[in-house]
Amino acid sequence: TIAYFLILCTAISCQQKKAQYLISIRGFSGNSVPNLVSFTLPEGKHEEGYHLEDSAGNEFPVQIDASRKGWAILANLTNKENHFRLVHGEVKSKSEEIKLREEGNRITFTLDGARIFSYQKKGVLPRPGIDSAFLRGGYIHPVFTPMQKVVTDDYAANHLHHHGIWTAWTKTKFEGRMPDFWNMGNKTGKVDFVSLDSTFQGPVFSGFASKHQYTDLTSGKAKTVLEESWEVHVFNIKAEIPYYLFDITIRQNCSSSSPLFLPTYHYGGLGFRGRENWNGEENTHFLTSEGKTRANGHATTANWCHLGGVVDGGVAGITIMSHPDNFRAPQPMRIHPTEPFFNWAPSQAGDWAIRPGEEYIARYRFVIYDGEADLVLLRNLWSHYAEPLQVVISTP
Repeated sequence: TIAYFLILCTAISCQQKKAQYLISIRGFSGNSVPNLVSFTLPEGKHEEGYHLEDSAGNEFPVQIDASRKGWAILANLTNKENHFRLVHGEVKSKSEEIKLREEGNRITFTLDGARIFSYQKKGVLPRPGIDSAFLRGGYIHPVFTPMQKVVTDDYAANHLHHHGIWTAWTKTKFEGRMPDFWNMGNKTGKVDFVSLDSTFQGPVFSGFASKHQYTDLTSGKAKTVLEESWEVHVFNIKAEIPYYLFDITIRQNCSSSSPLFLPTYHYGGLGFRGRENWNGEENTHFLTSEGKTRANGHATTANWCHLGGVVDGGVAGITIMSHPDNFRAPQPMRIHPTEPFFNWAPSQAGDWAIRPGEEYIARYRFVIYDGEADLVLLRNLWSHYAEPLQVVISTP
């Protein structure tokens, strides 16, 4: 390692205009999963156009996000400590980026022409006969596997308020009233898309930031209760066995001086609705990080949960991971006994509240794939999510 650093530093001294920093990445977990790493750039270094170079000359693009954090995806890390140069300049060979395009009320993400998912902005009722009270936007559907199999449902026939991947609170108390933002058919509360604040695209990730609004309808005059923001990153992962990976960061703030109380309840928060043909006790397979299934997983806690079933003659699945920094992590879960429905439900663990001046933040990671759950892959991905590799920056 010392000899390597001497050679590296000598090489850098010959390229002072090119190489600016040394990057040491520590904490290799002994697996071949592509490594998603992030680090805060030194002061004044926040323009685009960086990449990392290893000792063999391999180049890895670095993408800068809005908070001046650099992101890279690294393959084939073989040491407990791996060394790179942070270089200003484009990589010599560019790979396909994740593209996003706006299609009316939707944003759709694709990689190499294959769809990953769509985000629904303003709500659109999909078929006649649905009460307008169920209309909502600000959710993700459809979600595709790499083989282009859809794993989500929208406006499910037996639960019109279920929408692919979405957020809402169920049992609440606000200014002495009890709006329900989940069961919108009750007409006591609703959630609406407000704005698309930004979109971004690059070699490491693409994504968007949006705002939603929670409205109380119980007083005879609509009153905004919560402002919610989503920040979504879709990562450009290329693995031997393909999978898609994206993150959602949810932030909620009170819209007035009144808190939103959330009494103990068995569901509410971030939900997932699986495709229609997964209905039925035997048609969806659930597996949690703790080895629980549909039979015994409801109201237990876990780091992640897999849901899967048959799609177009083959098996497809999705795993939803709850970040260890989330409120009440590992969070309790709602696993439906007969429907393809899953929900991270912190309210299961007791009464709580979102209060003025106290931002509620929740982070979730989604892994979508074809075939059965690969436990080795999922455990490795969880390890990277829960304990990211350490990045140390130094000057030559």
